[in-house]
Amino acid sequence: MQEINIGLIGFGTVGRGLAQVLYEQQTRLEKRVGATMRLSKIADIMVESLPDHIAHDGKVVLTKDANDIFIDPEIRIVVELIGGIEPAKAFILKAIEHGKHVVTANKALLSQHGKEIFEAAARKGVEVGFEASVGGGIPVIKSLKEGLVGNRILSIIGIMNGTANYILTQMTDHATPFEDVLKDAQEKGFAEADPTYDIEGIDTAHKLVILMTIAYGTHIHLDQVTTEGISRIQPIDIDFAREFGYRIKLLAISLNHGDHVEARVHPTMVPEEHLLANINGAYNAIHFKGDMVGNVVLYGLGAGMMPTGSAVMADVVDIARDILTDSVQRVPSLSYLPEYFKTRRITPLEDLRCPYYFRMTALDKPGVLSTISGILGKHGISIESVIQKGRGHKEAVPLVILTHEAGEAAVQQAVAEIDALDIVTDKTVKIRILTNNGEEE
Repeated sequence: MQEINIGLIGFGTVGRGLAQVLYEQQTRLEKRVGATMRLSKIADIMVESLPDHIAHDGKVVLTKDANDIFIDPEIRIVVELIGGIEPAKAFILKAIEHGKHVVTANKALLSQHGKEIFEAAARKGVEVGFEASVGGGIPVIKSLKEGLVGNRILSIIGIMNGTANYILTQMTDHATPFEDVLKDAQEKGFAEADPTYDIEGIDTAHKLVILMTIAYGTHIHLDQVTTEGISRIQPIDIDFAREFGYRIKLLAISLNHGDHVEARVHPTMVPEEHLLANINGAYNAIHFKGDMVGNVVLYGLGAGMMPTGSAVMADVVDIARDILTDSVQRVPSLSYLPEYFKTRRITPLEDLRCPYYFRMTALDKPGVLSTISGILGKHGISIESVIQKGRGHKEAVPLVILTHEAGEAAVQQAVAEIDALDIVTDKTVKIRILTNNGEEE
């Protein structure tokens, strides 16, 4: 049986997951591929030895120099799992230059330098697999790139970060403050020591960039995505959301308006009956709407050693099959052929229109509500519901307002004016609202 050799750069959590999948599923994979896929070299500057079941009595070579993988003529596929921008970018480009196919889970790199990497691969006639870059073990990339290829994608809306979703779920279920849940998540290994990328929406934005690039056939860059995190969300906001019939989720949202597309990540109030409102814990869910297929939702674990290792393995198998059948680049890496990529305008956030939730912290005294509602009215913002809970004369209390559809530009101006009032003691918390049909009104 033919053998396809794999070089792995990075033997951390996901690298170990890939090695485990290869070890445990070897017989099954041979039956499905018609070849033996062998992990022949692992490069990692921090690892001194391999587990016995992975080492296979010396058949897997451990090195600290990634060049040993690039110059090995027997290695056909290079898997990059070190993450970050450099040296990952240099390693991937070097592998491509040596004529090797590449598999990566590096969402940060692809969202910022994907155009350069995919163009280099096209010139060299090699493939780049990146299923594990979005959704962990969920086959999101393959579904969008192949399963939905007959559709014009009308919208992408999803929960794409398990850490943020875990934190919001704990806050919802147990009324625990954000800071306490975050500390707990770090102690349990759900959150990194530096959780900025997760809680501030940056990781989710990386993933949205990748999905939009495939969906619309246009190169999107991370800088084009409006990104807000969940660090200002408190149990009081979750309680008010529940009172109004919503749950708060960190969503990635892209709506396709034809000549322009939205690209944003932010906390969102989702109606309780909406499927995404009930995605809890560390799970992810991505909702696509196609003009032919309608609504499609993919759900599963968005991270972890084995789910992500499974996704990396899927790319390795796809590339191995293409090598065996001499059909490399049968499916374009980004679904669209490179010559048909076009520039698409990103909708300015100021043009967004949707309902809003505001939580102001204002002194409990006569005239406060009329003053604030007057400012909103001046900016054309219509109020749907108000909750004002007093605690005593002249104390600061929460004033919560739900609006009808309003323009983002007007909302920003109104909130700035409200926050400047002497009767307001803290910055307004603003959360956009998702409507029942899965899109903002």
